Amino acid sequence: MLAKNASRVGPRNPQVVVLVGATGDLSRRKLLPGLFHLCRSGFIPGTRIIGVSLDEMDAEGFRKLARAALDEFASRSTDGADGASFAELLDYVPMSAGPAALREAVEKAEAALGDEARRLHYLSVPPAAALSAVRLLAEAGLVPRSRIVMEKPFGTDLASAVALNRRLHEVFTEDQIFRIDHFLGKEAAQNILAFRFANGLFEPIWNRNFIDHVQIDVPETLGLAMRSAFYEATGAFRDMVVTHLFQILAFVAMESPTSLEPQPIGEEKNKVFRSMSPIDPRNVVRGQYAGYRSEEGVDPESDTETFIALRCAIDNWRWAGVPFFLRTGKRLAEGQRIISLAFREPPKSMFPAGSGVGAQGPDHLTFDLADTSKMSLSFYGKRPGPGMRLDKLSMQFSMHDTDWLGDVLEAYERLILDAMRGDHTLFTTAEGIERLWELSTPLLEAPPPVRLYQPGSWGPKSIHQLIAPHAWRLPFERAWRDPNSTGG
Repeated sequence: MLAKNASRVGPRNPQVVVLVGATGDLSRRKLLPGLFHLCRSGFIPGTRIIGVSLDEMDAEGFRKLARAALDEFASRSTDGADGASFAELLDYVPMSAGPAALREAVEKAEAALGDEARRLHYLSVPPAAALSAVRLLAEAGLVPRSRIVMEKPFGTDLASAVALNRRLHEVFTEDQIFRIDHFLGKEAAQNILAFRFANGLFEPIWNRNFIDHVQIDVPETLGLAMRSAFYEATGAFRDMVVTHLFQILAFVAMESPTSLEPQPIGEEKNKVFRSMSPIDPRNVVRGQYAGYRSEEGVDPESDTETFIALRCAIDNWRWAGVPFFLRTGKRLAEGQRIISLAFREPPKSMFPAGSGVGAQGPDHLTFDLADTSKMSLSFYGKRPGPGMRLDKLSMQFSMHDTDWLGDVLEAYERLILDAMRGDHTLFTTAEGIERLWELSTPLLEAPPPVRLYQPGSWGPKSIHQLIAPHAWRLPFERAWRDPNSTGG
């Protein structure tokens, strides 16, 4: 089945994908199902996938693992014929076999695809293993004609980020490196650019004169699962804010690029990061859910935060005086991915006391970064009947309301395609990530104490003082419209 526009958005060359960490959780849940969909839908003009990991298995064992991953995690139907065809594209080299065996497998794959084949190395490995994987690729002679995708986090502070980039640049050039943030691969995140710059209604008011404050809210209901060792050494700020929420902030706050090309967009994002003020620990709330210290692999006296909320500022002409509030954490009341812009309220109200004007907060423009994007614009309107009673109303858009839902690529699918094409638009640069760690230094050097919160809550109570006199947008006072509802 050839997807619409596949030839336009996919790479021109066949691709040999070296998937390091091929038997891990991310590979099984997202990467193998995503590659299956891209291959089946015709986005890639020929491919071979070589799995690499510490597990000792042969190619047939990897094919069985891939088929099981598709059966369990693929979001689209997978019939037997397609699954069998995909399995034929797979090969496997255990780490213990060394660089010569990996080189041989890649050369075999390239011989099947022809001279135009290119290489994509995807490092689905913990940060501590990334440089070992890079050395393996270098020793195998697989750097030419290649691009490399790196998973987060990119360092743990400024010094480690600088050192990591320096080591990477000894092997790969910056234009070969793709530091992935799956949040930016979501349709809703990219829709921010379309919404901002394509509409005469909203572009003129996207500034401090009309916007009072901005919230980026990514609460999670999930706990640590099997990631306690990683999380204990990382925490919510390093895991989520630097690599995800700050990137979303840049999309919201950036100036109009000269074109929708990777370099102009990257330049505007980096201008936002250069304009941000260093994170003041007094404007940060760190939390830890009750019971975290009892988790397996966690220090009984751990100071690691499982929740963080912060206020940050962008010191430029467009955003001077507009606070940006960011919040994320584990074991919270709801799982959401929300960007909410609160508009300034009218300077004077002519409505009588008791009319309800302002009672439910300011007007909001809200983006839901779920896989199927939604947007909502809330405002006050008159309630039917005698007198002047106002209530909060909203106009909502959901991808479910259109005929485009079948065209939506999942975040990893979109980003894999972009990396194959050499498109850096939705990826992070070395300059950008180092600047973010520089901004984070005051917080990392003097973090405020963690405050306990109950699982299933919205975090420590002190988050309300952080955002005062405003209020957190979540939980919503109005629910999203149910696209499956039969009501009018």
